[in-house]
Amino acid sequence: MATLDSLSLFTGLGLSEHKARETLKNTALSAQLREAAIQAQQTLGSTIDKGTGTLLYGLASRLRDTRRLSFLVSYIASKKIHTESQLSAALEYVRSHPLDPIDLVDFEQECGVGVMVTPEQIEEAVEATINRHRPQLLVERYHFNMGLLMGEARAVLKWADGKMIKHEVDMQVGTLMQCWGFSQVAKARLQETDRRTAKDVMENGENYKTPGYVTTPHTMDLLKQHMEITGGQVRTRFPPEPNGILHIGHAKAINFNFGYAKANNGICFLRFDDTNPEKEEAKFFTAIYDMVTWLGYTPYKVTYASDYFDQLYAWAVELIRRGQAYVCHQRGEELKGHNPLPSPWRDRPVEESLLLFEAMRKGKFSEGEATLRMKLVMEDGKMDPVAYRVKYTPHHRTGDSWCIYPTYDYTHCLCDSIEHVTHSLCTKEFQARRSSYFWLCNALDVYCPVQWEYGRLNLHYAVVSKRKILQLVAAGAVRDWDDPRLFTLTALRRRGFPPEAINNFCARVGVTVAQTTMEPHLLEACVRDILNDTAPRAMAVLESLQVLITNFPAAKSLDIQVPNFPADETKGFHQVPFAPIVFIERTDFKEEPEPGFKRLAWGQPVGLRHTGYVIELQHVVKGSSGCVESLEVTCRRADAGEKPKAFIHWVSQPLTCEIRLYERLFQHKNPEDPVEVPGGFLSDLNPASLQVVEAALVDRSVALAQPFDKFQFERLGYFSVDPDSHQGQLVFNRTVTLKEDPGKV
Repeated sequence: MATLDSLSLFTGLGLSEHKARETLKNTALSAQLREAAIQAQQTLGSTIDKGTGTLLYGLASRLRDTRRLSFLVSYIASKKIHTESQLSAALEYVRSHPLDPIDLVDFEQECGVGVMVTPEQIEEAVEATINRHRPQLLVERYHFNMGLLMGEARAVLKWADGKMIKHEVDMQVGTLMQCWGFSQVAKARLQETDRRTAKDVMENGENYKTPGYVTTPHTMDLLKQHMEITGGQVRTRFPPEPNGILHIGHAKAINFNFGYAKANNGICFLRFDDTNPEKEEAKFFTAIYDMVTWLGYTPYKVTYASDYFDQLYAWAVELIRRGQAYVCHQRGEELKGHNPLPSPWRDRPVEESLLLFEAMRKGKFSEGEATLRMKLVMEDGKMDPVAYRVKYTPHHRTGDSWCIYPTYDYTHCLCDSIEHVTHSLCTKEFQARRSSYFWLCNALDVYCPVQWEYGRLNLHYAVVSKRKILQLVAAGAVRDWDDPRLFTLTALRRRGFPPEAINNFCARVGVTVAQTTMEPHLLEACVRDILNDTAPRAMAVLESLQVLITNFPAAKSLDIQVPNFPADETKGFHQVPFAPIVFIERTDFKEEPEPGFKRLAWGQPVGLRHTGYVIELQHVVKGSSGCVESLEVTCRRADAGEKPKAFIHWVSQPLTCEIRLYERLFQHKNPEDPVEVPGGFLSDLNPASLQVVEAALVDRSVALAQPFDKFQFERLGYFSVDPDSHQGQLVFNRTVTLKEDPGKV
């Protein structure tokens, strides 16, 4: 129970469940973090926000003098210490001042307590820094060391939040370089100096002319070998991690990678980045492949990073031999933050690192006890990224053959090189890894592809992170990854979104450097465009009212021919029964109608769609409570009198089905924004996001429908058959309404 309580406490600080469980394995760290969290909660009297939680974790993992824990927690909880730089200064202060009492005035001055750095100050400092390096930036472009800009800006604003500085650097550099869109990929952002397209560059093996590309004495020979293998063919790849379900943002990546290759007669690999066996499951591999093919794309080849484990290991050994990598014993928590201390093992002898790396391979180190690190500084200032780490979790493909696994920073570019990828297309957050991408290929003298970044696609009123979806499932807010209220691709398929609509949406959004956050109703509009032409019509009644036609024109029920698509009768018809008893929507009748009501009422006949008949009210049957239970009407041919003001849908001898009506899962546009939703995204759930109509009535034309079949229920919306359906009980999900809700913005 104590473990479960601590796990909940740690995840409440913003740690992932995996990170929390790893923390619990370290007795000293978990005890100190637990004490810090409890003290902070007592001070705050409420839940701890993620920013405070991150600082508390940094404090617990780095504080050596436990006497100072309460003292520093009080400063963090009261927001007097609210940035990583202030925390680092505070830790250094208590380390260098071990004697009591602490001089509070001196402490606060040395740690920047009370110093507030405004966004305007950060903007001005970054602008000044960029202006100093502007000529070099415009020449080197994205190959320029962005860490230099961050370092200079932070030197001016010692107590500014590092993430805010990085965001401002990214934004101003992006503005300087211009945010070119997909329509300009062939002529601007991916152009070379003579204005030929990136495709032309690749066809001629001239990667080296791409702005920012790093050349070595071996570049030309490697490109020549690459051209002999590919013949100038465009090659892309979609490289998901098999540790979760794809979402709408991945749909953009799939469309860009597969679409760009297809448009240029090239090929696209589906490569699973399976380098973290702790988080990978077989179901995710299957689901990812299914979604790629569902969107209409066929991979040239399905590959796995694990296909190349032997080659990757051999290259790691070679990297050590070349003096470009070393075995390090710093713990993970020591590498956190913007300014971690350099490794004391950075300059250890090559022979020693070779022996230790072999020992890692043979399982002689515990997890976290040793890593292999590369000797470079990345754009964001991160120093010596990890290339290999120890993990004793069996791999889904290689079993227990390996106990060390490569990281993304090490694996990604080398797998691209092995597969001779020409366009390594990544979302913008990977820009900080571009220098390591080029550096590693060149350090090993292997073919170096070119990496280009584009902005992610997000949606308002949505969360897509794996951790948060798992929290929604655990809280009972959604059923699973494919709950139709989510924006995972499996959820959108279950709700009835056609893949063509998702692809069209991605095409309309386009590809830009800037992150794009779209309104859901724009996606829904694409869905309507497709379903209007592809979903056959049927009739359904959600809240039924029985109607008896007292002068029914036949001795038995009639068979009515209803067009599948009223606007194009060449697409065929289906047959529905028309009997003396029909059911209409309860809202289509009013005993005392308000002005403007055009449907069935006293003295106001209404037409029944597709029958050619008009019904007129004769008698209202009420129950003991006074509620209307049924109606009695007479009918006449529609052409035998005045045309009614309205025609309504109806069903007769219907099927009883379950219909699920979906609305937005969240009430605010940005449920993860602590300013917009202070209580966290779980507090923002829409209580009306799902309404289940258990006894809806649907005409018999849908009786043989299969899961994922789609229909337009006339006047109601578009609906799709849910996989929960079984013999004799169909279940429908409302995909979208017929028209956009004017209340949605």
